[in-house]
Amino acid sequence: MLRVLIVEDHELVRRGLRHLLAAHLPELTIVEAPDANTAIDRLIREEWQLVMLDVELPGRSGLEVLEESRRLQPKTPVLVLTAHPEEQFAVRAFKLGAAGYLTKQAKAGQLITAVQRVLAGGKYVSAELAERLATDLGSTAPAALHETLSSRELQVLRLIALGKTMKEIARDLALSEKTVATYRTRITEKTGLRTGVEIARYALKHRLVE
Repeated sequence: MLRVLIVEDHELVRRGLRHLLAAHLPELTIVEAPDANTAIDRLIREEWQLVMLDVELPGRSGLEVLEESRRLQPKTPVLVLTAHPEEQFAVRAFKLGAAGYLTKQAKAGQLITAVQRVLAGGKYVSAELAERLATDLGSTAPAALHETLSSRELQVLRLIALGKTMKEIARDLALSEKTVATYRTRITEKTGLRTGVEIARYALKHRLVE
């Protein structure tokens, strides 16, 4: 049996994915992880043939889980399945080693195709994203400011852009306020964005938040 780990914090989404996969790919053994820490623990203790991963998770972001997955199980493909449109995180996800990127607006048939393709050792990417990736990788233009950020720094930037205070971000990410302040300083050093307003404007312009 091929073992699949679904990393998704919404129970209804996990159940929906489980039923869809079971109906079309009965050879899969499906296990769920509701948060990043549970996912990483399972990646440490068990072997998987596929990880299906959301970007938005409680605490550590899905992008951080993607990085850990590539370190812990480099041969295990990761299919990112998220509500965020491709222009927000797809390029970063592929640079971090994702085998596919699919939005939750995709049809059931697209999901099954994506799962089958990455299980077979291939990549799943839409035609639009393939063009964007080719343009991005072949471009000599400087990278966008946020591309210099780590996954955690990007997560903090997005939360600042959404109007969260340092205390709220610390609570949401299970970090100390001092640690969040350190990330905030790094964001300013790397991007030159100093105020919450500047960060919000930048994030909206680059569609990092909606």
